[in-house]
Amino acid sequence: MWTDIHVMVFVGFGFLMVFLKTHCWSSIGFNFLIAAWAIQCTILFFGFWEHVIKYQHLEKININMRMLIQGDFGAASILISMGALLGKVSFVQLFTLVTIETIFYTLNAIVTVDLMGAADIGGAIVIHMFGAYFGLTATYFFQPKKALEDKLQQCKGSYLSELISMVGTLFLFIYWPSFNGALAVGMSQKRSVVNTLLSITGSVLTSVYVSRAILGKIDMEVLLNSTLRRSNDGRSLRYDHRTWLCYASRINRRRCLCYWVFKTE
Repeated sequence: MWTDIHVMVFVGFGFLMVFLKTHCWSSIGFNFLIAAWAIQCTILFFGFWEHVIKYQHLEKININMRMLIQGDFGAASILISMGALLGKVSFVQLFTLVTIETIFYTLNAIVTVDLMGAADIGGAIVIHMFGAYFGLTATYFFQPKKALEDKLQQCKGSYLSELISMVGTLFLFIYWPSFNGALAVGMSQKRSVVNTLLSITGSVLTSVYVSRAILGKIDMEVLLNSTLRRSNDGRSLRYDHRTWLCYASRINRRRCLCYWVFKTE
């Protein structure tokens, strides 16, 4: 499953970042370099915090498959933050911000999962939520008023940029069950994979239906914004829910999310 997550980080997120019409090639290049650096930093800082906080002594970091997966998880969180900063920061600023974020990401992951015992199989708390809020907080320091005004219309996508971004969405869709079940074991891993697959397929169908019902067409931007949301609920993915319950709950959440997307637009 490590290879699947690796593809998600470099291919899925890489092409997904091409959602701005003025930031296509830069997004792919930034994603490639930042993800490589984030993996190295995450492995280093995760091993450091794990020995200091969990084991309470320092020794050499054991590089195994679990640490490689943790490195990709850290890169995924970093790339989520990068999505909120594209077009606003230079490469040097982004590189510095990523280095700082990995320190706090790994600290938060150790405290949340190992000390507090949170059930976070899909990384909804330590990966996605942390990355999203860190990125949103960082945007506050990069002229948010000018970004909201968008006088030059640079914060929108084009036909080509959304088409390429959809390729990234498809890669993320295919490999997301592996992402959620990578660190689980036994039946928990099986349930995570099955529940994730059923959830995201229900998400796609509901997003298409709601887009067609409200807009009268299948809108590409709606699919990009809503098909993969809420596919990482770690608290519920690991439990043995009935199939129809997992599918129905995801459809109901998707309806609410699609309505929010339409209202905000």
